[in-house]
Amino acid sequence: MAKIIAIVNQKGGVGKTTTCVNLTAALSDAGQRVLLCDFDPQANATSGMGIDKTISKGVYTALIGETTAEEALVETKYGDVLPSNKALAGAGIELIGMERREFLLKDALEPLRERYDYMLIDCPPSLELLTLDALCAADGLLVPVQCEYFALEGLSDLMNTVRLVRRSLNPRLELEGVLLTMYDARTNLAMQVAEEVKHYFPGKVYSVVIPRNIRLSEAPSHGKPITAYDRLSRGAEAYSAAAAEFLKRQEA
Repeated sequence: MAKIIAIVNQKGGVGKTTTCVNLTAALSDAGQRVLLCDFDPQANATSGMGIDKTISKGVYTALIGETTAEEALVETKYGDVLPSNKALAGAGIELIGMERREFLLKDALEPLRERYDYMLIDCPPSLELLTLDALCAADGLLVPVQCEYFALEGLSDLMNTVRLVRRSLNPRLELEGVLLTMYDARTNLAMQVAEEVKHYFPGKVYSVVIPRNIRLSEAPSHGKPITAYDRLSRGAEAYSAAAAEFLKRQEA
C-alpha cells in the first residue's frame, strides 16, 4: 500500500516542484512504483514530467468527482502523474461549501493506494485549503528548504499548521524529513543556514544536499526530470542520492 508524502513549504521558489519531479523519477529508476500528484494550480510538476498542462482530466476532475483519479492518470517514462491545470486555481473557493472538504484528495487517492509504493504530492506555495487537503491525505511531509537568508521564515507557521492538522484531522501525519536545496558550498551563508535548519529539525535533515545547478534549472523547459535530461550532472547525482536516502529512511 502506497505511503503518501506531501512535499510542502508555503514559501515559493524553494525547489518544491523540482524536488517532487526529480524524486519521482529517481524513485522510479530505483524500481519503485510512484505516482506524482500535482496539486499546485501552476501545474509546473505536470509540465516538468512532459505533460501538456492544458490537459482536461486531472486532479481537479478527480477532486470534484467528475472523473476518478484512475481515469485522470497519465503514464510517463518517469512515473505516473495525476496532472494539474488552471481549473485547480478556483478550487480553494469551490471546495469551501463541499462536505468533507478537507478529505477530498484523500478520498480521490484512496482507490489507487494498492497500485503504488509511494505517492508524492506537490503542494501549492501557501497554507490554504488545497494544502490542508494534501496534509489530510498524507502520511508524511517532506520539506524542501532553500539555503538562503529567509529560509526559516514561515517554517514555524508550517509546523504550527501541521500540529493543528495532527491534533484534529490527521493524527498519523509525520515529518518525514527536511531537504536542503540550492546549496552553494562556496558561501558561508549556505553553511550557516544548514546548521540552523539542523538545529531546528534535529535528526530530520537529509545528509544529501541539492546543489545549485544550471542543468537542474534547464530540465523543466525540456519537460524532463534531471536524470533524463543530464544523468551525469551534479543535480542528477544529488537527487539519485536523495532518493536512496529517502528509501533508507523508510526502512529505519
